[in-house]
Amino acid sequence: MRSVVEKLVEEAVQENPKLFLIDLKISSDNTIIVVVDGDEGLTVKECMRISRHVEHNLDIETTDFSLEVSSPGLTEPLVNKRQYKKNIGKKLTIKTEVEEFEGELVKADDDEVTLEWKARVPKPIGKGKVTVVKTVVLSYGNIKQAKVKLKF
Repeated sequence: MRSVVEKLVEEAVQENPKLFLIDLKISSDNTIIVVVDGDEGLTVKECMRISRHVEHNLDIETTDFSLEVSSPGLTEPLVNKRQYKKNIGKKLTIKTEVEEFEGELVKADDDEVTLEWKARVPKPIGKGKVTVVKTVVLSYGNIKQAKVKLKF
């Protein structure tokens, strides 16, 4: 069943080149959970279109299943390079094996991401502090978790 569902989801997602699959899970009781995102977000209409494509092409007479198609939640970690690219300009919290960084995502390409933030550091000469812009470049392989920081 998994290969059939994967094929159907892939067909539905490919109809809109701005969409991409994040996750597909099928539980032992045939609950199908499809998580899709888009370069410009994901509309309810697109979720319905994908859901219908899968539902209409699975035989409910032979297989009992439930289907849920959604976008990743706001607090879910980024897992796809396209998610990083769509979040350029937003504040991210990125954890590596040894450090945690929080800053604006200023660049994301196929190999790495660049975060930028302001920090107060001691003046090189004299007393007091000065504000400087710090930058870190991280390859995707070094990122253990990345989340968009929500503003309230």
